[in-house]
Amino acid sequence: MPTTMEDVTAKIDAVEIDPKSGLALKEKAIEGELKTTETTQEKTNEAKSDPEKEPNGATFKEEEVPVEVEPKTGVSFPVKLEDGKQLKAVGLRKKSMLGMGIKIYGFGIYADNKILKDFMQSKIAKAPSKPTKEMYQMVIDSDLGMMMRLVIVFSNLTMNMVRKNFDEGLGAAIKKLTGGKNEELTKKIMGEASDDIKLNSGSVIEISRLPGYVLQTIVKGEIVSKVESELLCRAFIYMYLGDDPFDKDAKEKFGASMLSLF
Repeated sequence: MPTTMEDVTAKIDAVEIDPKSGLALKEKAIEGELKTTETTQEKTNEAKSDPEKEPNGATFKEEEVPVEVEPKTGVSFPVKLEDGKQLKAVGLRKKSMLGMGIKIYGFGIYADNKILKDFMQSKIAKAPSKPTKEMYQMVIDSDLGMMMRLVIVFSNLTMNMVRKNFDEGLGAAIKKLTGGKNEELTKKIMGEASDDIKLNSGSVIEISRLPGYVLQTIVKGEIVSKVESELLCRAFIYMYLGDDPFDKDAKEKFGASMLSLF
């Protein structure tokens, strides 16, 4: 293609001349090229500053799990866990101290919907109009996988206080179920938990009944006990679903969730 006067002028303007020697030193960046380079660099920096954006503009965000808030404490519980268990009820554990009801922890009761449904339908042909004592007792006596997530709300709680609280609660539950005491068994659930574990408001304790009547306790992500005992498993669930539960509203909500499975 023939060279025009405009092309020659553009090339001359793009060359830097040494004023002393009159020799060409280097080519200047053409304005159009400079703008293109700057625009490309800006896009690169923008992509780096926004890790959720890919070069093609797609965005990737973690899916938010819905939560249910325990109204008396304001503690939030995810409605579904990674292992598939679903939240069946939330409640509050209070303890009488110096004549006052002190809020100790909020709790969430988790179970697998399908497993619980199959279990209940295998035992009951037709759903009753309201939850019965027999329905609760079937869940207490079974080895269905369940988990209680406890979220501490009392800021001055220590591991020794937690241990004593569970010893008393399990002791009373065992006495209700068997008519006698078993202090050695009650101490196993928190017996291995070190007093060095610091508990603050918001600290999480997860106690799971695993298939085969195994009770596992995790404090702040650390397994502190794993005990195989049918009686201990029954006594633990009894504290939440038995005749004198920690929170009657939570028990009733769990009962309503059982009826909804039919």
